[in-house]
Amino acid sequence: MTITITRTDLDATGLRVAATRSKDIAAARRMLALALVLEGATRTQAARAAGMDRQTLRDWVHRYNASGLDGLTNLPNSGAPARKLTAEQEVTVADWVRTGPTLEIHKVVRWRCADLRDEIARRFDVRMHERTVGKLLARLNFSRVSVRPRHPRQDIEAQEAHKKTSPIWSPQSSPHTRDQSLSNCGGKMKHASASTEA
Repeated sequence: MTITITRTDLDATGLRVAATRSKDIAAARRMLALALVLEGATRTQAARAAGMDRQTLRDWVHRYNASGLDGLTNLPNSGAPARKLTAEQEVTVADWVRTGPTLEIHKVVRWRCADLRDEIARRFDVRMHERTVGKLLARLNFSRVSVRPRHPRQDIEAQEAHKKTSPIWSPQSSPHTRDQSLSNCGGKMKHASASTEA
């Protein structure tokens, strides 16, 4: 069964020129397939040259006949889930993660996906699954590995002062280890009694 291209606004040469100018690689490949059909190639030959099967080529011919070159581009993927937060809201969530929670308000010292889910629902009235929050954090370039949480009442200045005034500790060596290190500093050593006898 043959396929017929009913549009006459572009011939085979025009389709090839349009293919070279197109930034959509898939659409350009379809244009070249249609050009082959106009030049007399069979549906099998044209489809194989464009990397598709005969039925798919037939479908693209119907779309080209109906809409021209615009019909050769892929339609937007309407099945993809829409993002639940606006770009501004996502920036706000990123700021929350960077600054961390406030213990008195959020009752936690570090964010979990469940905590962020609850905060997003409270602040933006948007219901999200915990896994969706995890995907959002990944898209915002946050890693699962986080720094150790710091208690909000932790006194950093007292810790630094303690570090400066604490004595430096080093393990004491045993007498056996000390004798070994002394004996190894030169060559072979004689026992003291052996030197006096000689």
